[in-house]
Amino acid sequence: MAATTRKVFISYHHADQSEADDFVKTFDEKKQVFISRALGTEMDPTIIDSGDPEYVMRRIRELYLKDSTVTIILIGKCTWARRFVDWELQASLRHGDKTTPNGVLGIVLPSAGKTPTAPDRLKVNLKGKDVDEGYARWHWYTSSATDLGTWIEDAFGARTSRARLIENPVERFKFNKQCP
Repeated sequence: MAATTRKVFISYHHADQSEADDFVKTFDEKKQVFISRALGTEMDPTIIDSGDPEYVMRRIRELYLKDSTVTIILIGKCTWARRFVDWELQASLRHGDKTTPNGVLGIVLPSAGKTPTAPDRLKVNLKGKDVDEGYARWHWYTSSATDLGTWIEDAFGARTSRARLIENPVERFKFNKQCP
């Protein structure tokens, strides 16, 4: 387990709600690998009712990402198709004078199958033949608190050591994509 318990924003497709809940229950509540932050049932519905993507992203950053340092994308079968996952990733990767990006870590859920599809914004930040040359990393789901803690620390360190590798296209999903 990591020496420091990081605040982690959990991004996922709501079709994977039960797996996301189990992940948080296991690694936040039971094993105390991280402190979770996520949009969910406690979320103010006005955040997603707006048609203004800049407003939505600003509110996600202000209310949910604000004190997190790492974003974990739980990759299920249709996570790649969800516009809010794209927006949460875009908000997580923003950096500037007053904003430090979150480290980004993809975790492939068991239900994703053997050939999961990562969201496009995550893919462009993985890069490389061995998927270890970009800003972000991804791993298959683990039950090991030690492994997950190590991965979170790597993502946290990337905020400074690999920040120059961030690719964060301005374009974003306007609508969810069709998932078979």
